[in-house]
Amino acid sequence: MLRSLEIRDVLIIDRLALEFQPGLNVLTGETGAGKSILLDALGFVLGWRGRADLVRQGAAQGEVTAVFDLPPGHPARAVLEAAGIEAKDELILRRVNAADGRKTAWVNDRRVSGEVLRDLSDGLVELHGQHDDRGLLNPRGHRLLLDAFAGLDMAALRAAWGARRAAEGALAEAEARIAAIRTEEEWLRHAVSELDKLMPEAGEEARLDAERRLMQGAARIRDDIARAHAMLGQGAEPALQEATRWLGGVSDKAEGRLEAPLAALERAMIELQEAQSGVEDCLQALDFDPGALERAEERLFAIRALARKHGVAPDALGPHADTLRARLETLDMGERGLMKLRQAVKLAEADYSARAAAMRAARSAAAERLDAAMAAELAPLKMERAVFRSVLSEAPPGPEGMDEVTFTVATNPGAPAGPLNKIASGGELSRFLLALKVCLTGGAEGLTMIFDEIDRGVGGATADAVGRRLAALAAGAQVLVVTHSPQVAALGGHHWRVEKRVEAGVTTSTVVPLGADERVEELARMLAGDVISDAARAAARALLGP
Repeated sequence: MLRSLEIRDVLIIDRLALEFQPGLNVLTGETGAGKSILLDALGFVLGWRGRADLVRQGAAQGEVTAVFDLPPGHPARAVLEAAGIEAKDELILRRVNAADGRKTAWVNDRRVSGEVLRDLSDGLVELHGQHDDRGLLNPRGHRLLLDAFAGLDMAALRAAWGARRAAEGALAEAEARIAAIRTEEEWLRHAVSELDKLMPEAGEEARLDAERRLMQGAARIRDDIARAHAMLGQGAEPALQEATRWLGGVSDKAEGRLEAPLAALERAMIELQEAQSGVEDCLQALDFDPGALERAEERLFAIRALARKHGVAPDALGPHADTLRARLETLDMGERGLMKLRQAVKLAEADYSARAAAMRAARSAAAERLDAAMAAELAPLKMERAVFRSVLSEAPPGPEGMDEVTFTVATNPGAPAGPLNKIASGGELSRFLLALKVCLTGGAEGLTMIFDEIDRGVGGATADAVGRRLAALAAGAQVLVVTHSPQVAALGGHHWRVEKRVEAGVTTSTVVPLGADERVEELARMLAGDVISDAARAAARALLGP
C-alpha cells in the first residue's frame, strides 16, 4: 500500500507531502490544476518512462519519495532479495532528476537502477486509464489475466514442457554426435583395425628399445665375456680349495692367526661361484636368434610410427585405441540409442500435449465464467447491449501451453467484435476496463490501483455505478482515483483537492485534504461549476449520504 508521496521541485509543484490511506482515495480539482503531475511524479519514482524533464524551473533538481507498506509475502520482497536489498516492512523509493537530465534512484537508501524500480512497481502499483497499455489493454497479457482469474496452477505444465525440451535436446545432441562420427567412420574402422592388429602394451616401447640395444651390442661383447668365463673355469676354484685344505689342517696350531685368511678364502670361493653363474647367465642372454633383432626392430618402429600418426605417446596407444573403439561402439549402437531417445521425445510430447489440452479446457471454462461475470458487470454500467468475449486461439507451444487469449468486445448487437482497445470509444473503454478489473481482482491485498479519469464521458447513474465498483475494489486494496465525477468522488473514503495558485507571478500546484464541510463545497463545485448554489450544496450532501 502507498502510504505517502513527497514531491519537491517537480514541474509546478514546489513542495508537497501526501499521506494516503487504505480504501478509496479520491483526487479532484479543476482541469489544469496539476492532477496529472501527481501521476507523473509517482510514475517517475516508480521508474516508469514518462516526461523527460520534470525539474521545476529555476531548481537544481526535482525529487520524489514514495513510501509503501510491505506485508510479509509481498512480491516486491523477491525483487528486493534478487537486488541484494534487505526487505523490511517499510519500502522507501527515492528518485532525483537533476537539471541536466541525470536521474538517480535509491531503494531503502541503496542506490539502484531504473530497471529495479520498474520491477518493484509491477507488484506495487497498477495504473488504469483510457491510454493505459501496461496491463488490461495489452493483448500480450490477456492470457496471464485469464489464468489469474481462473487460479490455474502452471507447475505441472511447465514441468512437462521442460521434460519435452530436455528430451528433444538429448535427441538432437545424440543425432549431431552420431552424424559427426559417421563422417569419419571409415577412418575410425581402419584406425581401430590397425591398433587392434598391433595391440601395443604400456611400457612395451621402452622394453623393445632396451632389447634392441642389447642385441645390437651382443655380438661384440659376447666374445670377451666368453673368454672371461673360460679364464674363470681354468683352475682358480681348485687352487682356492687346495689352499683352504692345507691351511685348515694347521690352523689350530697357528694360534688363530689363520682364521681370518680362511674366512677370506671361503668368501672368495662363494664370490667366484656367483661371478661364474652371472657370466653364464649373461652368455645365455646374449645367445639370441639373429632374426629376433629384426623382429624387435620391426615392432618397435611400428609402435613409434603409429604413435606419431595418432599424435600420442607410445604408451598411450592402448587407451587411445579404447577411445576410438568407444566412438565406433557409439556409432554401432547409435541407432538403438536414437530409437530410445525418439521414443522418449514422443512420450514427453504426448504428456505435454495432454496437459496443454487440459489447460485449454480449463481456460475455455474460465473464459465462459469471465464472460458471464463481465456481462453482469456491464449492465449496471449502462452497457447491457455490449458483448465481451475471451477468445482462445492457437499459439506456438510454450511452458504455459499452446493458447493465445484476446479480450474482444462488440459495443452493439450485430456490430463486429474486435480487440478491446480498438473497438470501444473513450467512455466505453473506461467502463470496460473498470468492469474487467472488478472481475479480475479477487482481493488484491497490498496492491495500489490508480484509475486516471476512468469515469470520463459518463455521468448520472452510470457514474454512480462506476464509483460503487471502485469502492468495491478498494474494500480489498488501496485505490486512488483521479475524477471529475461528483458521484465517484462522493464514494471516496478520503478526499483531496488539487489546486493551482499564482503568487508573485509564480504558478504552483498543491493538494489539500478535505474535511466533511470542505467535501460538500468541492462536490457542489463539481456539480454547479464556478457559482455554487444552495441547491448544489444540498445535492452534494445528498450524494455524500447520512
